[in-house]
Amino acid sequence: MTDPIQHIQSLLPPRNTRRDTGEAYAPANIALCKYWGKRDTRLKLPVTGSLSVSLGAHGTRMTLRRAEADALTLNGEAVAPDSRTFRRLFAFLDLIRDPAHRLAIESHNTIPIAAGLASSASAFACAVKALESLYAWNLPPQLRSILARLGSGSASRSVFEGFVEWHAGSSPDGMDSFAEPLAPVWPEFRIGILTVSEAPKPVGSTEAMERTVRTAPLYEAWPKQVEHDLPRIRRAVLDHDFITLGETAEHNALAMHATMIGSWPPVIYWLPETTAHLHSVHRLRAEGLPVFATLDAGPNLKLLYTAEHEADVLRNFPMLIQIDQNPTP
Repeated sequence: MTDPIQHIQSLLPPRNTRRDTGEAYAPANIALCKYWGKRDTRLKLPVTGSLSVSLGAHGTRMTLRRAEADALTLNGEAVAPDSRTFRRLFAFLDLIRDPAHRLAIESHNTIPIAAGLASSASAFACAVKALESLYAWNLPPQLRSILARLGSGSASRSVFEGFVEWHAGSSPDGMDSFAEPLAPVWPEFRIGILTVSEAPKPVGSTEAMERTVRTAPLYEAWPKQVEHDLPRIRRAVLDHDFITLGETAEHNALAMHATMIGSWPPVIYWLPETTAHLHSVHRLRAEGLPVFATLDAGPNLKLLYTAEHEADVLRNFPMLIQIDQNPTP
């Protein structure tokens, strides 16, 4: 039986060797129905499907240049070759690039790294798109998503913009586990970031996910949670039903964090400010303001609201970073 990664590699087109530079951009994404748990860690195959919305101009821009030795510059600073970031990125690139090609990479993130704001998703998606530019490929969208998934599961969604659904798939080789656009962002929909901390997370997402799956009794209920939530959110996106989307997305996020807290040792990303902001969201909603919160693996919140109530949300959360979801820088 062919190794699944070798099979994926066999699907890549011939590499154009005349280009010396490739560049691309990929947005970060925020999952409204979360991805939490792998059924195959090597292929990054998820236990369940997920659904996200992209963050427009908040993401990663990357330039690749042929060089005599591999090098990485991140936000203007050189990254040491023995660092986890360097090793993880180039180990991923080794799956796709010409083995004879060394690359100097300049990467710029417009979101904090390792703070629960999906920087790895945009980085690995961008790496695939930049290699595609370097080698003059025109990859099928499904293959582009599958390649990005090998770097980071959530990156499978960041190769697209707007609302994106990642299909869990069931095949052992992972060829049916890819993302595809569900719908563009609807004009009235709004998302903003409440940054509680930009510090790196005390427990990385990969470790937290593996620990939760391995030790949390509550994790047994997670697939059923997604089975309920995913079709509701998908339908809400297509129907522009904001209340159903907001209620289901917030419930889904809190259920995910409950499974983490129930693992051992517990994974607790929330800081006091996280809890305080959640209380504010719930109070405002009780007073009639339709605003909802979601959280990824980190302390920072993302608020969901509509254009109609934008002024009220900003008045109550003046520190909110508004996301323009439409343009690509």
